[in-house]
This record gives sequence, structure tokens and C-alpha cells, in this order.
Amino acid sequence: MDQSLILIALLMLLLPLVGAGIAGLLGHQLGRTTTHRIVNSLIGLSFFLSFYLFFIFVIKRHLAIDHTFYTWATAGVVRFNVAFLLDPLSATMAMIVLFISFMVHIYTIGYMHDDPGYTRFFSYMSLFTFSMLILVLANNFLLLFFGWEGVGLVSYLLIGFWFKRDSAVLGGLKAFLVNRIGDIGFLLAIAAVFLYFNSLNYHDVFLQVPLITTKTMSVFNHPVSVITIICLLLFIGAMAKSAQVPMHVWLPESMEGPTPISALIHAATMVTAGIYMVARMSPLFEYSPFMLSTILVIGGTTAFFMGLLAIVQNDIKRVIAYSTISQLGYMAVALGASAYDAAIFHLITHAFFKALLFLAAGSVIIALHHEQDMRKMGGLAAYLPVTYITFVIGTLALCALPPFSGFYSKDIIIEAVQLSSLPGAYYAYLCVLAAAFVTPLYMFRTLFLTFHTKSRIEDSLKGHIHESPWVVLIPLILLAIPSVIAGQMLIGPMLFSQTKLLGDAIFVLPQHNVLETLATKYHGANTMALEAGTTGVFWLAMAGIITAWLFNVRFPHWSDILKKRFYWLYVILQNKYGFDQFNQKVFVKGTLETSHLFYDVGDVIVIDGIAVNGSGRVIRWFAQTMRRMQTGYLYHYALVMLLGILFFLFWFMWG
Repeated sequence: MDQSLILIALLMLLLPLVGAGIAGLLGHQLGRTTTHRIVNSLIGLSFFLSFYLFFIFVIKRHLAIDHTFYTWATAGVVRFNVAFLLDPLSATMAMIVLFISFMVHIYTIGYMHDDPGYTRFFSYMSLFTFSMLILVLANNFLLLFFGWEGVGLVSYLLIGFWFKRDSAVLGGLKAFLVNRIGDIGFLLAIAAVFLYFNSLNYHDVFLQVPLITTKTMSVFNHPVSVITIICLLLFIGAMAKSAQVPMHVWLPESMEGPTPISALIHAATMVTAGIYMVARMSPLFEYSPFMLSTILVIGGTTAFFMGLLAIVQNDIKRVIAYSTISQLGYMAVALGASAYDAAIFHLITHAFFKALLFLAAGSVIIALHHEQDMRKMGGLAAYLPVTYITFVIGTLALCALPPFSGFYSKDIIIEAVQLSSLPGAYYAYLCVLAAAFVTPLYMFRTLFLTFHTKSRIEDSLKGHIHESPWVVLIPLILLAIPSVIAGQMLIGPMLFSQTKLLGDAIFVLPQHNVLETLATKYHGANTMALEAGTTGVFWLAMAGIITAWLFNVRFPHWSDILKKRFYWLYVILQNKYGFDQFNQKVFVKGTLETSHLFYDVGDVIVIDGIAVNGSGRVIRWFAQTMRRMQTGYLYHYALVMLLGILFFLFWFMWG
């Protein structure tokens, strides 16, 4: 049984890689239709294999499998293996990644049908999926880093896919550079793990954690726990990948890529890699209360303050992008509260409705001939009924209204952080509560401006607006279904069962899990839904919806009045709290000025002026001076000899 599961996992991993190779190397020869049929078939088959693994490891609760395929290198007694870890967490992540990828691949047929880089795009997407699968299936830090870097590289290629547009090139470059900063921290963490644990295998490392807790490292002459240092470096990598403040700046710029890849990056692949990594490393983080508090504060800040930025955005894709950052903040808060299962549960439900929202927004963009400004939309519900209904479902799920999937995962996180006693937990709780109001505010503003209110569409376009083709609509419908029912179906086996998502892996969490308390409070999804009206979170969401309706439908002039009254706040939000300006002035301009300083002083003055030209001038001066002494007159030489004799005479007598 174990051997067959290993072969299934290997086949599931390799099929996207084969598809990437076929589309990239043979796409032009095979043609568009044949290429997308082959690639989509391979991704679809890979998804069905992942669903089987999900059924075996999550539903049937098969024991975890840790299998080594081959040894890549050895260093003394340490082996660097290419090996898989099959357990409920990796099986769940693989299924989500492949389901979203499969939907996006189908959607791409309609969205990119006129693009000259059609086959190249399919190749990149399949390679992206392969890299993410490597990341989630790895059983050691080395293979994890390989998938981590693969995801980062291919994301650069996808965000800058339309490389003839300067904004796309700059967006891809920003994503690449910010992630490289995080990768430095991640790489240092791996080096520290190898130094102190003498292994990069998860199992070996986790077993030794209790033995390392007493070890410290000197930082500025202060002893700091080794575990804390490792967790800090790991979380720096997670902050960049999962767009936590202040390393979130790349994610809105990723909207410069085609809409299908925006859905893939934001829903199930790149941005969730950091959340998955911290959840996987939970036995390390549980021994560092300082890092858990730090994650709580950063996650809460991200959830609330990044949600505020979505309120002033007019680009429909950027609104959804900032909502992604905010929801990643929720996941980080769950990690900080030791509710790792809840973080992964929200990652799963979020993948469904976030992919749905992005693809529905893409359907709107197709209908309006690639117009993304919501100020030029309105009244589209009559033209795009299927897109409208699916967008409404995605919005309700994101706003955490029962019985939609986002309600279960988000409410569990809010209650989990409320139960946490760590420093910073109360601040994080206030942030996620405030975000529960802000999320419906900006999402229903988007819904009203796009599909309701008076039409602001150009007259020349109105006669050409029609619903998207079925190849676009089918993924929307298939994503809408789990956006409604996934929360109810999965909350039991993932959170409220005796063996939860992380509970029966090859390691055991060393400390308590706050979800145990919530499991006694709620006996299932129905209980949560029935009690929703008694919670403040539900009424905050309703208040956000009503506020969005008042300011955008009933009394739209109120928005202008409020903007004038609080213009200073509007400017702050429009400038995104100044993060981009700060980075531009301090890091970009500062780096350029530092480079010029090193060039002007180091190269021009020191190296060229002193070392190279200076040495030549000294030699030339010395040669000219010595040449003047060689006059050819005998009495000059006799005078020099006499002076030399007198010098040595005085030296002998008084020296």
C-alpha cells in the first residue's frame, strides 16, 4: 500500500513538469489547441491523483509516509536526500494547489486565446505548479528550499509575462527582489538548522528541538535562544513570500501579470508558501513565545491596515490583491495563536473564493475589452449574470457570512486569537475584529461599483458586452461550489476531529492547541452557523455591507464629502502608508547614491587617482629628481662624495 502511494505521489509531481516541458519545447510545433489539451489533461490527471491521496491521508487517516528516493549528496555522516513526506498536511496542500491550478489552466484557454505567448504561458503555469508541489511534498529543508526558489523564479517570469510593458517588467523585478531579501533570511535559517541539528530532515530536527531549547547565541553581546533566531530567520522568508508588512509591497504589483496567474499566485501557490512553511515548522515555533507574539502583531497589522488600502483602490484586481494581503494577515495571526490547523483551514477556504474572485474579475475584464477601472463600469449584472452570481458568492465567502466557507475559517481564527494569552494577542484580536468590518466594506463597494449603480461604460462598448465563453465560466461555477460548501464539509475532519490536520504527522506538537477549547464549544458546522447572529463579528460584517451600500449606492455623494473632510487620511491611504516612497528613497535611491559614492571616491579617487595614477606620478617625480642629479660635471660628483663622507663621519662620531 505504502509503495503504491509513493508512486502515485511521484506521478502526481512529475505530470506538471512533463506538461511544462511539452508546452515550452514543442508548443509551437504542436499548435495551441493540441498544447492546451495535453497540458490540461496532465494537470487534471495530477489533480485526481492528489484527490485520492487527500482521501487516503485526511479522510481515511493513513499513517504518514517518509520516503527517500535517492541521496543527492553526502557531507561526512550527513546525507542530503531527495525525499517526500506524505501526511495529511502535504496531501491537503497538494490537492488545493492542483485543483486551483486545474481551474486556472482551463480558464486560460478562454482568457489568453489571442495572446502570442499562449504556449509559453501554459509552460510557465505548469512549471509553477511543479515547483509548489516540490515545496509541499519535501521532507527536508534542502528540497523545501529548491521548491521555494522555483516558485520565486517562475513567479518573476509570470508577473513579467507581458515583458514589452514597462509596468510588467518592474512588477516582476519588485517581486523578485523583495523575495530575494526574504530568501536570505530563509537560507541563513537553514544554515543555522544544519549547524545546530546536524541534519536537514524534518523528523530528525523536530526530535532534537527539546534538546536545543537551552542553547543560546550571542547577538550584540546578549544571549538569544537559538530556536528564536532560527524561527526569526524562517519567518523573514515567510514574510516575503506571504506578503506580511513591511514586505508586502510586491504583491499589488503582481497584478501586472495576466489575470489567470494572479489567481494562481494569490489563491494557492506562492503567497501560501510562507504560511505552509511556518505551519510545517510548528514544533520549532512552539518553543519560541517571542516569535509567536511577533507573528501575532505582524499578522494583525497586515490584516487590518492592508484592508484599509483596498477601500481607496479603483482597479478591480488591486482591490482583490489587497484583500489577499489582509487574509494572509489572518492566517499569520492563527499561526501566532498556535492555531496552525486553523491557519491551514483558512488557507484552503481562501484558495477557493479568492481564485473565484480573481477569475470572475477576469471575466469582467474580458467583457470590457481589458478595462479594469471600476469607475468606468456599473450595471454589469444584467450583461454578465453568471459572472455576477459567482462574484457575489466569492464576496460573501470572503466577508465571512454563513453558511459560506470563509465564515467558518475566519471565525475560528478570531476566536482562537481571543483565547491566546501571549503578549500582542489583544492587539491582534482588535485588528482582526476591525478587519471583519473593513472587508465587507471594500468588497461590497467593488460589487456595487462593478455590477450595480448607474452604468458608466462607454457607449461604444455597451453593444459589445456579453457573457464570457463557457471555457471561462465553467471554472467559475466549479470554484463557486466549494466556496459555498467547503467550510461546512472540512471543518469537522480538519479542526474538530480527534486527529486534526497536523495532529497525526510524524511529529507531535509540544504544547497545547487552542483549537481543543473551540472543539468543546462547537460540535460542528451547524452549531457555528446557528450561533453566528449572536457574535459581534457577524454584526460587524453586516455594518460593513450597509456602510458600503450607503456610500456607494444610496448616497454616493457622501464619499466625496468624507474624502474632503478627511483628505489627509485619503492621501495616506492613496500613498499606501508611504512604503513605496520609503523604499524608493532609502533603498533604491540610497543604493544608487551609495554606488555613486563608492565609484567617485573608491574608484576615481582611491584606485584610479592614488593607486594607479598616483604610483605613476611618484615614479615619474623620482625619476625626474634623480635625472637632475646626473649633471655630468666632475665637481658636482666630488661635492656629493664630500657631503657623503661628512655625513658618515658625523654619524660615526655622534651616532
